[in-house]
Amino acid sequence: MPVPTRPGTADTLTVVLVKAGRTKIRYPAGTVRDDGDRLTVRAPWAAEGVRDFGFVRFEPGDVLTEHYWRTRWFAVKEVRTGDGGLKGWYCDITRPAVLRGSELLVEDLDLDLWVSADGSRVLRLDEDEFERSGLAERDPAAASAAVRALDELELLARAGGLEELLG
Repeated sequence: MPVPTRPGTADTLTVVLVKAGRTKIRYPAGTVRDDGDRLTVRAPWAAEGVRDFGFVRFEPGDVLTEHYWRTRWFAVKEVRTGDGGLKGWYCDITRPAVLRGSELLVEDLDLDLWVSADGSRVLRLDEDEFERSGLAERDPAAASAAVRALDELELLARAGGLEELLG
């Protein structure tokens, strides 16, 4: 399936990822579906070069199908190679996504979860960054919601329920 990436077209949004009050990255993504709560987009790997996490490499040619919710505190990104091979799911803990015109605004709250393609590896990531962020002091309700979202996703992933969530 082609990935529309021309900004300004009816089926294209600009994903704006914000972290600590600053825009971390913005990139065009083709709209796959929007049911009013979950908005799914598809985009090529948007960062420059290769990002090697040790447990997975994101690289040019990879395609991400990204699922954002307006009512949930997470986003789930299915990561595939350019030829369609599933690498796994990278889950960001975020505030609920906001669609403003043709921009999808997503605030990253530092916590992440990686789930390998076969489900054998479920890794909680960046808990140290989350602690250092000071969110628990600035916005205890948001910090609590973020931790609950990470716990929920981890339980779902360990039970093999991510594909059902995304289906």
